Amino acid sequence: MSSPLSRSFYLKDIHILATRLLGCLFVREFEEGKRISGKIVELEVYTQKGDPSSHSFNGKTKRNEVMFEQAGHLYVYFTYGIHYCCNIVCGPEGQGDAILIRALEPVQGIEDMMNNRYGLITHDNKKVLNLTNGPAKLCQALKIRKEENNIDLCGQNIWIEKGEEVPGSLIGCSTRIGINQEKDLPWRYFIKNNSCVSKPGKGIKYFDR
Repeated sequence: MSSPLSRSFYLKDIHILATRLLGCLFVREFEEGKRISGKIVELEVYTQKGDPSSHSFNGKTKRNEVMFEQAGHLYVYFTYGIHYCCNIVCGPEGQGDAILIRALEPVQGIEDMMNNRYGLITHDNKKVLNLTNGPAKLCQALKIRKEENNIDLCGQNIWIEKGEEVPGSLIGCSTRIGINQEKDLPWRYFIKNNSCVSKPGKGIKYFDR
């Protein structure tokens, strides 16, 4: 088994960190030994300073306090009364920055993820492509709920490990999806032409790291 990414890995500039996280594996291991994982293919950056769309913009609250914890913790929040979404806390403690995981490419434990999402096990290709191609979908597939809020990603239950390095020429960025403020910031990063990316996005451009 590969080791979880170190705490120091999450202390990079948040935009550089987002591009380095693409291609890494997001892994969950259950008590019975079952493991499910997916390759990170899409992320969005949210910062406490200058970003009113971020949960941390107005300072620490009971809901967002995990965003101000040490880098490398998981911030899980409930939205629209039905969905969970998960974020990677990054930067120095107290800074309030996090990266939303928007989509994964299923890698391991696909049948278990199918059962978690659909209540069935099938090899229907369309269902596999829709399995984790959205922030709420991936939380459902990996059974990430409020109990997983504040989990240490440098621990042994849920972690991120090194995967394949994605060259800069295959990384795209665009505006973020489904927000009402700072809609023009190109703070969404994704792997170009990956079939599990959630949506096309607007203002797409590609760059070399």
